[in-house]
Amino acid sequence: MIVVRGARTHNLRHLDVDIPRNQLVVITGVSGSGKSSLAFDTLYAEGHRRYLDCLSAHTRQLLEHLARPPLDSLEGLPPTLCIEQRTGTASSRATVGTLTEIHDHLRVLYARAGSPHCPTCGTAISQQSPQTIVDQILAFEAGRKVMLLAPLVRGRKGVHAEIFAKIVREGFVRARVDGEILDVTDAPPLAKTKPHTIEAVIDRIVVKAGLRDRLDESVALALKHGDGACVVSQQVGEGWQDHLYSSRFACPQCEISFSEIEPRTFSFNSPYGACQSCQGLGHTVEDPGVACPACGGERLQPIGRAVTFQGMNLPQFTKLTVTAARNVVEKWLADCQTLEQGSGAIGSASATGQLIAQRLLTHVASRLRYLDQVGVGYLSLNRAANTLSGGEFQRTRLAGCLGAGLLGVCYILDEPTIGLHPRDTQRLLETLQELRDQGSSVLVVEHDLDVIRQSDYVLDLGPGAGSAGGQLLAAGTPAAIETVFESITGAYLSGRLQVAEQQVNPSTPRVRHIRADQQWPALKVTDVCVHNLQHVTVEFPLQSLACVSGVSGSGKSSLIAEALIPLLRDRLQGTATANKLCGQLSGGDELQRLAEVDQAPLGRSGRSNPATYSGLWDEVRKLFARTREARVRGFRSNRFSFNSSEGRCPACHGHGVHRATLSVLSELPLICPVCQGKRFNPATLEVKYRGHSVAEILDLRIAEAAEFFANYSQLARPLKMFVEVGLGHLTLGQPANTLSGGESQRVKLATELGRDHHSPTLFVLDEPTTGLHPHDIQRLLHILLRLVEQRHSVILIEHHLEVIAAADWVIDLGPEGGAGGGQIRAVGTPQQIAAQGAVSHTGAALQELFQRRPALS
Repeated sequence: MIVVRGARTHNLRHLDVDIPRNQLVVITGVSGSGKSSLAFDTLYAEGHRRYLDCLSAHTRQLLEHLARPPLDSLEGLPPTLCIEQRTGTASSRATVGTLTEIHDHLRVLYARAGSPHCPTCGTAISQQSPQTIVDQILAFEAGRKVMLLAPLVRGRKGVHAEIFAKIVREGFVRARVDGEILDVTDAPPLAKTKPHTIEAVIDRIVVKAGLRDRLDESVALALKHGDGACVVSQQVGEGWQDHLYSSRFACPQCEISFSEIEPRTFSFNSPYGACQSCQGLGHTVEDPGVACPACGGERLQPIGRAVTFQGMNLPQFTKLTVTAARNVVEKWLADCQTLEQGSGAIGSASATGQLIAQRLLTHVASRLRYLDQVGVGYLSLNRAANTLSGGEFQRTRLAGCLGAGLLGVCYILDEPTIGLHPRDTQRLLETLQELRDQGSSVLVVEHDLDVIRQSDYVLDLGPGAGSAGGQLLAAGTPAAIETVFESITGAYLSGRLQVAEQQVNPSTPRVRHIRADQQWPALKVTDVCVHNLQHVTVEFPLQSLACVSGVSGSGKSSLIAEALIPLLRDRLQGTATANKLCGQLSGGDELQRLAEVDQAPLGRSGRSNPATYSGLWDEVRKLFARTREARVRGFRSNRFSFNSSEGRCPACHGHGVHRATLSVLSELPLICPVCQGKRFNPATLEVKYRGHSVAEILDLRIAEAAEFFANYSQLARPLKMFVEVGLGHLTLGQPANTLSGGESQRVKLATELGRDHHSPTLFVLDEPTTGLHPHDIQRLLHILLRLVEQRHSVILIEHHLEVIAAADWVIDLGPEGGAGGGQIRAVGTPQQIAAQGAVSHTGAALQELFQRRPALS
């Protein structure tokens, strides 16, 4: 057991809990109940601190301000590894391939088993030791006539009298000139205007036993005079067949030499491998949207792009999707099996290189299998990590951890099912169970009921959010949790509560009932070809709740975020759409506003927070500026901004933390020793509003702030909306870079809902249920359907089945992700989609849901 006693992080109330090791344990509860406080801010933080405590004394001095989580004791904790959703933790150069170490294996593969070519002319080049050249000559059949030649001139115009003089001076008597053997002392003059090839004849032999010593000397001499290259010409019938060998990488045609090919040759993060023009970024510095003209966006120097393995260079391979790459690697591995059986070959490598290839490909295939298994098979290996969604990023890292094969670790994951279609959830579960079976403990903060049902052990926290949470409501197997009356999670597991029940005012007719003739106002997009969308044409009903569904990578975001939204935004702004692939927009003339609520971060730094993003902090600063202490001191509202040099802490510049950068670790935030994390200078903190300083207001949880400002209308309404969308547990000043994608989205949603919406508005939300407990989803649905009752329109990109079942209209894309998607598979009410289960993964899942819960149908 991992034994926790007296945990007091954030809202945890002296929590005592025993967590079984080497099991799949789900930590669940309503939003703000204390799940992350237990999993990340207590267990992972203490595991991280203990690891840092093992570092050198000098390093520990740099980290002296890293606080121990508030708790009495923590025993039995294995080494912890946190796999989170924040893509900001990855380097801007990171890709799917580098995150999973697939790229590292590929670099060794191409360096040791690849086939180099000249970047200029494409001629195959190779590197052999003198011993290898001798061995290959001795492998010719006995009696075969062989000449060893040193190439001196290749395809160059001129008389080349100095070359003949050099041959004589070195003691050789014969040369092959333009394919003809001549005595150099009697060589005819060459035509000055024609290109010529001149090779000195070093030795002529007949293959037989006992030649090794002579060949060792002759090959060394040929390589010396041929500047690292030699030609072995064997007699075949009446003619001669040449074999070019080189002791270094050089193109005999272009007379260009290259440094030794190493794994770093294929690294775009190394100066030895990165394209010198774009420094390995793949795009111009001025415009990231334009591919580098030197490397064509492939990031590598010319020689790195000119090495192939089985006819494919590394950039070509990394452009493949995970699924396509897996198929290619499995074929290569099959070729390796053929090689083991004594026939065939893979690449142009030596026997040792081919053995290396087989072992490396086994590791690459394993990681690709895990990526496919966790539901990101549609991603390309060169996809930049900072373009992944939170869920994609987390599952990519999870696959990398599985491939690493670590044992005895405590993995802590934050909602790994985010962004997954129900079709893929089972495969993810199998991955987590495999991680457990490898000998590790797996702790998952999760709300998905299917994941909870198939876990080994459940910890349910609650009963509410913020100060109303932080208690252990139930602990045990999923079946045991179902029987606990106090557990809200248990009520949803057992079916006593359902997400889609009683969502709207019964007196208000639902849209689906009054529009049986399907004559509704609609927004139509025609002939959309963005990314994988295949000339898609579809209508979105207005004044209703519509869901766009489909497996991951099927084209949902492409249809909404890169076609519908740009087209509508341009219409509302009166501008023309530059991208013709977006198609055309018609209908929906009554729409006057677009509210896009996505999961993009609120800001690029930790300075942004819910209070500043929503504009609440502007009102709070005005309140402080009107206090008696502020007026006496002459403080204006800008004094109470941590972005202002007047009021912020001079040591941390208003951040509240310092960033410790260590070569062995990612950047660590350490509490500022001057302001103790309060962000402001002492004079600013002396000003109080109703007994609270600005720092104390920022530290209020949003639910507490809603009570504190209940009588101040300009703050009360927005804060109430924050609580209603399930964000009451956040503090007003919570840094934006610590919010999950779902929390960032709900901050934007609450900000929108806190405004007065009199004009017809289209609300577009990207997976708004991310990070929400079923009980919170029920509240969110009520808010969204209330917007519909007010004659607004709502479009959701969503995977949550019960939300889809509660929608008025469903547009399902597929059938698969990536190149296998981009088609409209089914359109209609949830019941109509379920009836088409044979052609739609969503339909099949809805069909199963309706059979399990008849009330929904």
